[in-house]
Amino acid sequence: MTRVLVLEGPNLNLLGTREPHIYGTETLDQIHAGIAARAAELGLEVDFFQSNHEGALIDRLHARDFDVAIVNAAGLTHTSVSLRDALTGIDRPFWEVHLSDPWQRDDFRKVNFLHDVAAASVVGQGARGYHVALEQIAERFGRRA
Repeated sequence: MTRVLVLEGPNLNLLGTREPHIYGTETLDQIHAGIAARAAELGLEVDFFQSNHEGALIDRLHARDFDVAIVNAAGLTHTSVSLRDALTGIDRPFWEVHLSDPWQRDDFRKVNFLHDVAAASVVGQGARGYHVALEQIAERFGRRA
């Protein structure tokens, strides 16, 4: 079974209450429940890890106990060369997901250290973006819904 790590960065633990006009009203736990249900339908095993600490995210990637990752690096997308280096250094494909579309927001969010090394990017689709990434992963790894 394909093992998918869903790795989420700083402040995503505040989903549901943090700027709901941008990120929606679903909590991270609710989003995870939806991801888990869709992963099961697709025959994928899923594990979740969220941290507000860059080093913890990097350490989790270094474990390499997964086949592919879905990464919502949040604000670290725009600042972290170290996270990029970890993602390229572990030899695992990853899908970049953002609930909002960073390109349509603040100018500083147009800097993206992950986009060019991601297998694919899904932006601006809210929590559904995770499902899109799962479906693409299932297709790539030979599973169909």
